[in-house]
Amino acid sequence: MAGEMLTGGMAMVFARYGSFWRRLRGAARHGFSTKAVEKYQATLASEAAQAAFDIVQTPADWEKRLKRAIASSILRATYGWPQIKEEESELITRMEAHIARLTNALISAALLIDFFPIIKYVPTWMAKWKRDALEWHKRDTRMFEGFYDGVRRKKMNDQQSDCFVSTLIENEERNGFTQKENAWLAGILFTAGAETTASAMSYFVLAMTLYPDVMRKAQAELDAVVGRERLPTFADQAQLPYINALCKEVLRWRPVGPLAVPRRTIKDDWYEGYLIPKGTIVIPNVWAINRDSNVYPDFDVFHPERFLDDAVEKTLAPLTHSMGHVTYGFGRRICAGYNFANQAMFIDIATLLWAFDIEKAVDEFGHVIVPSSTECIDAGAAVSPAPFKCRITPRFHEVEAILKWEQASRSE
Repeated sequence: MAGEMLTGGMAMVFARYGSFWRRLRGAARHGFSTKAVEKYQATLASEAAQAAFDIVQTPADWEKRLKRAIASSILRATYGWPQIKEEESELITRMEAHIARLTNALISAALLIDFFPIIKYVPTWMAKWKRDALEWHKRDTRMFEGFYDGVRRKKMNDQQSDCFVSTLIENEERNGFTQKENAWLAGILFTAGAETTASAMSYFVLAMTLYPDVMRKAQAELDAVVGRERLPTFADQAQLPYINALCKEVLRWRPVGPLAVPRRTIKDDWYEGYLIPKGTIVIPNVWAINRDSNVYPDFDVFHPERFLDDAVEKTLAPLTHSMGHVTYGFGRRICAGYNFANQAMFIDIATLLWAFDIEKAVDEFGHVIVPSSTECIDAGAAVSPAPFKCRITPRFHEVEAILKWEQASRSE
């Protein structure tokens, strides 16, 4: 209920199941289907290369560089904007402020409002949280509609590149959404994807720091398939099974949403002799499902090889599109943008492993620093690893030159 008030019921993740939700879902799936995401591959590859080049310059800022690249990728795919440079990141700052407002409000208000729904009927003049929610909704609506209008104007002048919003504009009549609803559908994609994907990439770096043997296997595969004279591309993906397995293991090993988003039952249900009444709040324990010892015997170990065996995917296939984990959710509420997220993670991870060695850092006394695999920061929208030190260095001498040439060729 807190999410509904903050978003006006227009955010798919919070919207109640019904005809409106189904139309939202259909539009999102159409815009980010497997086929549709192919048109964003050049954008994703460009951002991955830029992130790697930036990390060569300032390795200690790797997390910041990855966050910029991921945010820029999503905004470019959604609105057709040019690459967002760090020094021009006002747009990213505005969107991140929206995420922070939504997350903070949900954390502080959700327990009271969702567990005691009668509070929703408290008059607005008596409830500061309600006034704040309405004001935030107005503010975010202005921002999202401004972005949407910008795409519409460019499209009318034949200046707009293909993007998710341009697809929404082309299908306005078929989808039956108002401009405000379309604007929120587009805007919430950044909210849902930026923080979660960035957190997943931080867990990837942590895993490589802790499991050097896994990193070496992945790099050996890259050397055999890609070589050292060019960057990995999406054309290589089918020949990189270990990289694909590694991406899945990152998501399984440390799900960024360990308890997912609470849901309500839409009818009475029975489970192992217990009645779960209609309207009951259900909290999916993604963390526990991803660590089921019957499916993952060595669940606490980072072990990509498990995904080279089809048995894992088949075990969870009916509800997870054969992904072998439930980090994206399950059933009809599974993340609508999982195709985009999977492709972004593949090219980011392949590019970073092609370019860099990721190792444990050493302190001023020469002692190896072993980061914790369990300490984390719960930011509400996503869980990320607690800050940790690692050492990131180019794997071979030509890395920087190849990355620089790649950036120059893309800007021509």
